[in-house]
This record gives sequence, structure tokens and C-alpha cells, in this order.
Amino acid sequence: MSNGRFSISLHILTLLDQGKDELLSSEYLAGSININPVLVRKEIANLKKHGLVESKEGKAGGFTLGKPSRQISLAEIYKAVQKAPLLGHQKNKPNPKCLVGKQIDQHLDALFIDAEEALVKRLGKTTLADFAKKFY
Repeated sequence: MSNGRFSISLHILTLLDQGKDELLSSEYLAGSININPVLVRKEIANLKKHGLVESKEGKAGGFTLGKPSRQISLAEIYKAVQKAPLLGHQKNKPNPKCLVGKQIDQHLDALFIDAEEALVKRLGKTTLADFAKKFY
């Protein structure tokens, strides 16, 4: 996914896993990712919607994981942030009078679906806890 949402969300969740029960601020998270805290809060809002993050409001507020990291698969994170097909779609309409042009979309769609299913299957074999262990 070229927009980086999966990477940003995985970074956020890995930091929250390392923080355990400590509330982490969007400023702290943004500092690690090296992006604006507003972008972090936008991603956190989506992660909260999917039950992956919880928050506490106020001066001493912040964010924690919504459930134990061993119960969160990387596939679940991917599905939470994926809004467009992994490999995209053609922007142009092929020539329907061409042998290839009239069939290309259906064959590309099948290929892209297979590729994304393979990715999700692979991500499903790894939990956030497994991924977070790489940083200890």
C-alpha cells in the first residue's frame, strides 16, 4: 500500500505494545514516527473504530492497546487500514475491440485478488506481539 497507513498504524501499535499499560500521547507517537501528531490522531481514530486502540481524554490522557497484542494479527491491522485495492485499478478503459483490451480487467482483477489474499494470509500468521518482539 503506497500511502503508508499500514506502516504508520503498525508503528503506533508497536509503540503502544511496548508502553504496556502506560498511556502514550499522540505527540510521543508522532515523535517516533517523525510525522505530525494530527496524522497520528487520524490513524488512532480509525484504529479505535476497529477496537485496536483505547484512549483516555484529558491532561493525563493518552492511548493504549484495545486488546492484548497476542490477540491482534497483522492481517487485522491491514484490513483496518486498507481502503483501496493493494495493486490498484487501471485508470483508463481499454479498447473493447482489442482481444487483450476487452479481457484485461477481469484477468488483472483475479490476479490482484489472489495477490492480496496471499498477503493477508501471510500477515495472519504474525501477531502484533510477534512483531513487537523484534524491538526488544
